[in-house]
Parts: sequence; C-alpha cells; structure tokens
Amino acid sequence: MAQVIETIDVDVPVRVAYNQWTQFEEFPHFMSFVESITQKSDTLTHWKVKIAGAEREFDAEITEQHPDERVAWNSVGGDENHAGVVTFHRLSDTETRVTVQIDWEPAGALEKLGAVFGADDHSVKKDLANFKEYIESRGAESGAWRGDVS
Repeated sequence: MAQVIETIDVDVPVRVAYNQWTQFEEFPHFMSFVESITQKSDTLTHWKVKIAGAEREFDAEITEQHPDERVAWNSVGGDENHAGVVTFHRLSDTETRVTVQIDWEPAGALEKLGAVFGADDHSVKKDLANFKEYIESRGAESGAWRGDVS
C-alpha cells in the first residue's frame, strides 16, 4: 500500500473548514482527479475519478465522522482500494490546520511508478492548496453536515 500524508493551514475557523469538507459533491471544484461525487446517503458516496488517464468509479463509506475534528472513510467495491482520514485542528479563532492521510493500492505500472516518485503526494498537496484557495476566497462554507458517525 502507498501512503500520503499532507497538511495545510487555512485562514478560516475550524467549523468553516470542516463544514465545507462535508460537502463532498463540491470536491471537483478543488480536487484535480475527481470528476464527480454523488452523495447516496449520510455515510455513502459514489465517486467518478480519473487517475493517470484511467477513469474509475467506486463507492466510499464514511466510517467515522466527528464535527470539527475528523472524517474517515474506506472505499467499498469498484476499481479503487483505499482508506483515509482528514483531521481538523484549531490553530486560532480564524485559522485551521487540515491534515489528510490516504492509504491506497496503486493499480497498474503507471500508478505504481507514480507512487514511487511521489506523484500522489504532489497531487494531494496541490488539491489541499486548491481547497485553501476555494474556502478562503468564499469566506464561508457552502453547506454543512454535522452528523456524528462512530
């Protein structure tokens, strides 16, 4: 399994950063590999992604979610095998540290080579920078889901 851990500080309160992250259908606005996400239930999403030129679909199940703290998931079925967690850390009343950890199984020679050379790390770092720009330019979240999943 490959693993990516990236962190970014965003200039919004932790509640705003967390709330925006729960709006999964908006991920294509800041995640370069995501074509679309459909929220099927409070804990199940359907993803269409394009990785290394290959289009893939899978479902992801939220396995743990605690408002203003963390969202964890596992892929279920489909073409992808991965799990991850994003955590939110209050740095001040107006600043939040967002940390993403993703464990994934590269498929095919191109993805395995990319993982060896850090392409996945670069992609997640870029997407977090895009999230920072997205949420800071808005100044407020576009919605929120504050449910708790254990």
